[in-house]
Amino acid sequence: MTIAPEEALPTEGLVCVVGAGGKKTTLYTLANRLDRAVVTATVRIPIFDEHVARVVVDPDAVAALTRHAADADIAVDWPLGIVPERERDDRYLGYDTDAVDDLAAAHDGPVLVKADGARMREFKAPDDREPQIPASADAVVPIASAHVVGEPLTDERVHRPERVAAVAGIDVGERVTAEAVGRVLASTEGGLKEAPADAEAVALVNKVDDADDEAAAREVAAAAFEADESGRLDRVVLAALGEDRIVDVIEG
Repeated sequence: MTIAPEEALPTEGLVCVVGAGGKKTTLYTLANRLDRAVVTATVRIPIFDEHVARVVVDPDAVAALTRHAADADIAVDWPLGIVPERERDDRYLGYDTDAVDDLAAAHDGPVLVKADGARMREFKAPDDREPQIPASADAVVPIASAHVVGEPLTDERVHRPERVAAVAGIDVGERVTAEAVGRVLASTEGGLKEAPADAEAVALVNKVDDADDEAAAREVAAAAFEADESGRLDRVVLAALGEDRIVDVIEG
């Protein structure tokens, strides 16, 4: 049975993506499959105009939404990107978390949020200032790439390898195991850091491109559930979202 991304991943209310290895792909895949979706960020985000119907740049997110909805000529243009400022040629700034709370409260569709950064790496753990998750988040999706399994824990593939080492209990330079990835995804110091207590938590192992990746991803999922002592993870999704494909959905 084929599973669509919007059937496997959270799609209602305020959905925040964190981690590394597919945050932006996840945002844009869902945005283009959902009705009246808004894409925004609480951190810097690369220019994404080509992935949505329109981007509105306005320091007042709610005003931007209201203006868009009132314009009869463009009201059908969804998904909509809303950002506060263009910082330079290649990226926008993000809103503070309260502004995104207000935006979600004002909108009658999903609000999809990039809530941390990873500098194009495959795996990460957050620092003291991350992630920037709004208090009203309905769902948090921590992401890791299957491609990091078996790679050395260095900054070539991993953002903040020292933080991953601390959370996963391994050493910098050591081989990244599926167990280490699972532990970070399920940790309240890793993928679930700052997730509201009542938010849905769905881990995503992305870039499952072949049979070897799938085997590694299934080990990651098993390790994540084993490490999830508080029972916060609702499910783990295995995907190749660059190909718009869900491989499997594994329930806890």
